[in-house]
Amino acid sequence: MSTVITEIPPLSEKDCFYIVERHKTEFMFPLHRHKEYELNFVEHGRGVRRVVGDSVEEIGEYELTLIAGGDLEHAWEQGNCTSEDVREITIQFAPEIFSESILVRNQFSSILHMFELARNGLTFSMSTIMKVYSALDALPHETDKFDQFQHFLRLLYDLSLAPDSRVLASSAFARSVSDTESRRVLKVKQYVGAHYSEQISLESLSSLVGMSQSAFSRFFKARTGKTVIDYIIDIRLGNAARLLVDTTQNISEICYSCGFNNLSNFNRLFKSKRGYTPREFRTLFRKNKVFV
Repeated sequence: MSTVITEIPPLSEKDCFYIVERHKTEFMFPLHRHKEYELNFVEHGRGVRRVVGDSVEEIGEYELTLIAGGDLEHAWEQGNCTSEDVREITIQFAPEIFSESILVRNQFSSILHMFELARNGLTFSMSTIMKVYSALDALPHETDKFDQFQHFLRLLYDLSLAPDSRVLASSAFARSVSDTESRRVLKVKQYVGAHYSEQISLESLSSLVGMSQSAFSRFFKARTGKTVIDYIIDIRLGNAARLLVDTTQNISEICYSCGFNNLSNFNRLFKSKRGYTPREFRTLFRKNKVFV
């Protein structure tokens, strides 16, 4: 049975964070996870393949991604990168340095929200990277440890205000749940999470929260940014991706067990959302897992 390697980062219990800058020609570290949060910056990495949960994408010249989910598999792989000098800055920090009593304060509210999104992996746009580039560039070379931490905290705050960050892995695959969503949205999401393998109607969901179908559709789209149908499809695809990675069930079985009633439609939706067919996706993850 294959599994994802659990990394133990070289973070001292006496330090707030660990930072390392590397120059490399290839990416060789396998798919892994760790409880520490990680901010990873890649420069001159066009063509590198980023894997975060069930998100698999080819990055551009610059890449900045935050991961705050202890069970979220991730890796940066060689892909189609041909650069002879890729620069990588990795910052790993224990979530405990930001206690709950701190994060609930108004001054940290944007950072708390960013960490919640980063449970699924959060990547930042080119414009945001350029805004924080000088801070990232200088951070590994800061000699005063206290000043370095202050600059790191400022970096996190600036990133938390970025208007165009993008969540990567699906919630179903990452097995993450937000603690701050409205009660009605959370109730619907919990219901879909428990019944995604069954037929789910708009009528049943709107009744669940005591709203008309039209009002509920508008409410859900405004709160989540997705239509009800798109959300259900994403949950089904996320669970299907998890089964492709963690089990040996055949693709047809996975298709029907996740609520799809047509194999060709399942394959088409999976390819359009993930960029790979279910078979290609399973092969990719098996190739990059390690055996223990």
